Amino acid sequence: MVKALRRTDEADRDQHAADGRALDWRKGMSDNVAYALLVYTGLQIFVTVHAIKQLGSSILPYLALVVLVAGIIPACRWFERRWRDLSDEQAADPSLAGAYRRDQILLWVLAIGLPFVLTGLFMGIAAIF
Repeated sequence: MVKALRRTDEADRDQHAADGRALDWRKGMSDNVAYALLVYTGLQIFVTVHAIKQLGSSILPYLALVVLVAGIIPACRWFERRWRDLSDEQAADPSLAGAYRRDQILLWVLAIGLPFVLTGLFMGIAAIF
């Protein structure tokens, strides 16, 4: 897997060079955060609506919705702030490719997994009570 990620990082740098675009980790992470929030929101709505149908008039799906919104915004702000505060020189530094890829993967795991995990947790709690 490490080799595959390394090849992807090299391909990204080569693509930027071929397109004549400068490498900018700040813009890349900002774009990833924006897309991850869109995916997260879509999943959140889908999963919460499904939970509401299953649980009926319980308040727990709505509580899950509030927790999901409250949880993802600080996480996304942290990812974006971490990369936004880079200097122009650092933003174009190819040596940050590994850290960028790690943060990118973590962001997407959170964006895709969090709605399912938290809603499942709240549904489990609702089943107990």
